[in-house]
Amino acid sequence: MKTLVGRRTRLLAATTATAALVLVAAGCSSDDNGGSGKTTVKGVHLAKAGQLTTCTHLPYPPFQSEVDGKVQGFDVSLIDLVAEDLGVKQQIRDTPFENFKTGAFLNSGECDLAAAGMTITDERKKNVDFSDPYFEATQAVLVDKDSGIGSLADVKAKGKKLGAQAQTTGEDYAKSKGYDPVSFESSDAVLNGLRTGQVQAVVIDYPVVQGWLKDKATADKFKVVDNLKTGEQYGFTVKKGNKALLDAINKALKTAKADGTYKKIYEQWIGPYDASVASPAAS
Repeated sequence: MKTLVGRRTRLLAATTATAALVLVAAGCSSDDNGGSGKTTVKGVHLAKAGQLTTCTHLPYPPFQSEVDGKVQGFDVSLIDLVAEDLGVKQQIRDTPFENFKTGAFLNSGECDLAAAGMTITDERKKNVDFSDPYFEATQAVLVDKDSGIGSLADVKAKGKKLGAQAQTTGEDYAKSKGYDPVSFESSDAVLNGLRTGQVQAVVIDYPVVQGWLKDKATADKFKVVDNLKTGEQYGFTVKKGNKALLDAINKALKTAKADGTYKKIYEQWIGPYDASVASPAAS
């Protein structure tokens, strides 16, 4: 992903749009006596009492997007399992994608973790700690059916314009192959750029394309001509050194994969279950 997680990218303004899901929960005890509301639950220190605060960047379906006025998706459902284990509720905060590379909102204590379809990379590991990988992604090349483009190589050979989401691994991959992609700040903007002819092809995480093609109008007009295996694995991130929360996330993922919950969530948001993609080995 997104440069991540690509998947899913994003040269955004420094200002932060905050939104979504303020969920109320109870059952936490304060440990700081200072009235700040910070709590420790099952050994995990939370930024705000009664909730697990998740930074994300919207929209990035099927991992996170607003559906019927509520932020939902694959990542959201998985982190709900972590919150449930801790006895709290998840609150989702929409933030610039650049934040995930630097870990800024984790370091400032505004979020407990980040979940954004984010690819695990050595560069990002310098600033954040990653969970065990929970999804293995490829990059897809989507084109207009009437474009005459049959592969990523055709984009250059035919002098066509390529689009990508800013700051994602898809954009990085395109640049590494000698392309100068048009950058769009969200996955929705990428698809709109293709629809309006700003670009004739886009490279973006394949699960995102799968979600787009569920819409008949999109499927009738566009097609996938390349599926690029880049070895990308998605992970959730926490502030460096936050082992307690990292352990809680990894425990929830392991349990969900063992008891069938992960498979159910995968089929709900991604499609037919593919064990090789769903359960990648750690890098």
